Formats: sequence, structure tokens, C-alpha cells
Amino acid sequence: MSPPSLPPSPRRGEIWDVNWSPGRGAEQKGTRPALIIQNDRGNASLSYPLTIVASMSRTERELPLHVRIAPSEENGLTDFTDVKCEQLMTIEKSRLVRRRGNITADELSRVDVALKLSLNLLS
Repeated sequence: MSPPSLPPSPRRGEIWDVNWSPGRGAEQKGTRPALIIQNDRGNASLSYPLTIVASMSRTERELPLHVRIAPSEENGLTDFTDVKCEQLMTIEKSRLVRRRGNITADELSRVDVALKLSLNLLS
């Protein structure tokens, strides 16, 4: 008998496909991309099976809490996709299906600003 597999150890700024099912009401459902926003120390902890993500969506709307990410080989996206910094969720790492790639340092900086705006942390 093989030992149980360890959950993935994502890193901040990576894009992962997340299995959102079963979703409830207006929550996302199915498998969709999300951006890991939790710090790497929390993500690496074997005793902490959770991570924090921001949902992502292909949308044409430009909103102050959304950060547009262009598709690239580095991030694994195939379409322009928005990080929805107002939709933060804590999920079990077991919901992480596949690592797509990571966003650039500049994009992560823009996400940080939008997160601070969303959480009213800007002075």
C-alpha cells in the first residue's frame, strides 16, 4: 500500500486550475483558474491544508478591483483573464488540480494594490 499523497504546495503568484465543485448559489462551479495569494510559508506548511486564492474570469469589464492578465507561456493562460481581487477564498489545497504557471512581478504588484483597495488597507 502506498503512502497517502501530499497535497500540492503552491507558491504565491502562481495560477492553478481549481475544482470549485460543488459550488453553492452564485459561487463558481467546475474547474477554473485562480491566483494563489497566500504567502509561501503558509503554503509550504504540511500541517495547514488550506491556501488563499483570488478567482479569475475572462471578462470584458474593466473594474478597479480586477487586474487584467495577458496570456503567455509563463502563465499558461490562453485568453485575457482578470484576477478578481474582491473574490478571495480560502480553499483546501486538495482542490488544486493543475499548475498553469505564474504571473510576472509587475502583475503581482498590481494585484497587491487591488487587494489593498479591496480590503480598505490603503491610506
